Amino acid sequence: MTRCLLAVITLFGLCGIATAQDTPVNFAEHVAPIIFDKCAACHRPDEVGPFSLLTYSDVRKKAKIIQRVTEQRSMPPWHPEHGHGEFRNERRLNDAQIATIKRWVESGMAEGDVAKLPKLPAFPAGWQLGKPDLVVTMDRAFQVPATGRDIYRNFVLPLNLKEDKWVTAVELRPSARSVVHHVLYFLDTTGKSRAKEPKTGQPGFGGAGLQFGARSVGGWAAGRTAEHLPLDLGLHFPKGSDLILASHFHPSGKAEQEKTTVGLYFAKKKPERTHIVFQAPPFFGIAAGINIPAGKKDYKVRAKHKVPVDIELVTIHGHAHYICRTMKAVATLPDGSTKSLISIPKWDFNWQDSYTYKEPVKLPKGTTIDVELTYDNSADNAANPFNPPKQIRWGQQSTDEMGSIIFGCVAANESEVGALRKSSLGLPFKLKQPN
Repeated sequence: MTRCLLAVITLFGLCGIATAQDTPVNFAEHVAPIIFDKCAACHRPDEVGPFSLLTYSDVRKKAKIIQRVTEQRSMPPWHPEHGHGEFRNERRLNDAQIATIKRWVESGMAEGDVAKLPKLPAFPAGWQLGKPDLVVTMDRAFQVPATGRDIYRNFVLPLNLKEDKWVTAVELRPSARSVVHHVLYFLDTTGKSRAKEPKTGQPGFGGAGLQFGARSVGGWAAGRTAEHLPLDLGLHFPKGSDLILASHFHPSGKAEQEKTTVGLYFAKKKPERTHIVFQAPPFFGIAAGINIPAGKKDYKVRAKHKVPVDIELVTIHGHAHYICRTMKAVATLPDGSTKSLISIPKWDFNWQDSYTYKEPVKLPKGTTIDVELTYDNSADNAANPFNPPKQIRWGQQSTDEMGSIIFGCVAANESEVGALRKSSLGLPFKLKQPN
């Protein structure tokens, strides 16, 4: 009797295991939900993905590529390491989803019952965030040559605001994505930038990054997805201000014309809290002494930022160039406990997203944030722009280097926002010596 019972248990156990491993996988029921949820937002017409993934035929054609890049975790692009911050709109695939795609490809890529195919998400036409409250466009295109050094150019877009506005999101749409690496946004209330704009010839005026007398209001980089600020926050855009696009162009080997369009989304009322941004190290690491010898595999830049008042972190992102490999930020609270704020183990120059915490991260006054960035200037780094490697210093060309982690936060007590704003300037610099 005991033997029979054991035999039955063993038989059913083995059958259960076989069923779990060998259940047929098809597109309609198993693969399409993954693709539609995690891939289709970018892989559809007129978006950043190089091909569409909206149908069975689309996905089948690219199936082996999809299997490879998902197993490598290079796609969908999601660089924060699991367990180091909890973020909204996470695109990371879990192990079961990756295994499902692999089984589908290796078992013959069956389509399945089309009646069980899920509906495509309702993507907005054109704008990721829906119709903007205000759309502004460059008055004429900027001609980007096929080759040559990187170009930094500033374009003034008059907003013609009749009253003060608070902006919850800025969505930038380049017309030639392949050559626009990043764009910093500034507001000019003086009209001086507008006076620099030539009336004929190439639009815009030269210069990179920080604009004297203008206020920074964010930016866009390759890979950045548009998103509203959390907590009903908004950026103050005063009446009569002009938006400056400080654009960085990286020639692609093909001459292009760039005529950037920007969509602004307005808050319905003035926010009750003030959004503040700070960097560590400040100003993209300009004073960090970045000087990376040729062949150096593990050059590090470290920085500290001490929190002057109780704050809540809401957003975080990094910026660096080709040979950066890793980024991390850890908060040490006054009681000695630590919180990992972000870890990016595989930095990608070509996909620089911004991340919003699911819940604001509360950091009390006196918390120290430690930032570390690692660079690999060896021939082993496939992303190294130089072969053989060359010494690389801080600079604005893509083949130079820089690096910071950028934090968006609010004061827990709005009455202390002045002290928070002062500390966000990053002066004096507080840096450890780079290795």
